Amino acid sequence: MRYAPAIICIVAFLALAAAVVSGATLPFDMAVRGAVHGVSSHDLTCVAQLFSFIGSAPVWVTATFIAVLVFWRMQRRNQALATGISMTGAVLLDNGLKFLFHRARPEVFFGVSPGTYSFPSGHALFATCFYGTLAALLTAQFENTLLRIAVWAPAVLMMVCIGWSRIYLGVHFPTDVLAGYLAGAAWLAALNALNAFRLRRSAPATRGQDGIRSKAVPPSDRP
Repeated sequence: MRYAPAIICIVAFLALAAAVVSGATLPFDMAVRGAVHGVSSHDLTCVAQLFSFIGSAPVWVTATFIAVLVFWRMQRRNQALATGISMTGAVLLDNGLKFLFHRARPEVFFGVSPGTYSFPSGHALFATCFYGTLAALLTAQFENTLLRIAVWAPAVLMMVCIGWSRIYLGVHFPTDVLAGYLAGAAWLAALNALNAFRLRRSAPATRGQDGIRSKAVPPSDRP
């Protein structure tokens, strides 16, 4: 079923959210925060601050604008539109979920506490949507598994590093970051399912040699 990945992510997010609201995840959050903070150092703090900056709004908004512009100039209008829709939805999800759950920020280890709510992590959500969207679009025409891995591996690594940086700096609970990943993955999975449905509906009907009408195999989304 094309919607199965999105449903799985949504169910996992709701289960995590229920556990967070009930307080069941607090021991886990505190244990992970303590373990991460226990290995802190000056160099690690600099690295965490760098990845946190890379995942910040000024960077991903600029990167999104550049990606949309490049796709558009390359006559890849569908890819440009997909990138814009993905990140616009991410903004709505982040703000809506933060307002819904009203989770207070934990005690910050390094830097200043952001003025927004904690659940889910916007950095993790935006990183998942941005790098996930680009990786999916760039590998859509790849049949070579190694090439697909070569694109997806750095994308996933960037998501992980950005999420880790928020836990390291102390501005998020670990479950905030996990929730950001799940929310972003659910949104991307839903967009992918809707796009597959659109391609199937728009595939032209063909008539075989036996005279029976059938749907043609959906063309690629390449403009």
